[in-house]
Amino acid sequence: EYVGNLLAMRHGSVLEHASWDFIITGVSRSFTHELVRHRAGWGYSQLSQRYVDESDVNFIEPAVIANNEFAHIMWLQAVETCKQVYQDLVRELEHAVKDSDVNATQRRKLVRQAARSVLPNATETMVFCTANARALRHFIELRGSAAADVEIRTVALKLLRLLQAEAPTLFGDYEITEESGVEVARTVNTKV
Repeated sequence: EYVGNLLAMRHGSVLEHASWDFIITGVSRSFTHELVRHRAGWGYSQLSQRYVDESDVNFIEPAVIANNEFAHIMWLQAVETCKQVYQDLVRELEHAVKDSDVNATQRRKLVRQAARSVLPNATETMVFCTANARALRHFIELRGSAAADVEIRTVALKLLRLLQAEAPTLFGDYEITEESGVEVARTVNTKV
């Protein structure tokens, strides 16, 4: 009853005291570029392309491309070319900087940060997030809408389902409905 009143009265500041941690995997760097635009109430740690060798990286293919045979073939060719160029750049740059005055860790970072410039936004990544209930509600309202990018909407709805099970008092006022052929999140308690 108390939380219901907070939601109805839009006293969202109280919701900032409850927070959750998530590890979001199997998403593209394009997704995380959108995600990190949510700053207030969020904290992020993303897999580093400077420290992590991306030679065997996977890519996240948008469904609209995967569902079109010709587009799918073009996409596969493009990402495989990028992956091969990344590997070639790493080998070339490792050779080019092997005698430099910097230590091995710095050389490795230097090489990978330069080579990653050819990797596309479709490069798979993972991100660790901490967010409070108010920030999560805002995220779900914006990114759970029909106008949101498909990948981020999918994640917003997955988070909503988890949060409804974990904290029904804070997220039970949301419903997942269909709009224009896609699932969306709706609540009567907007802008809390």
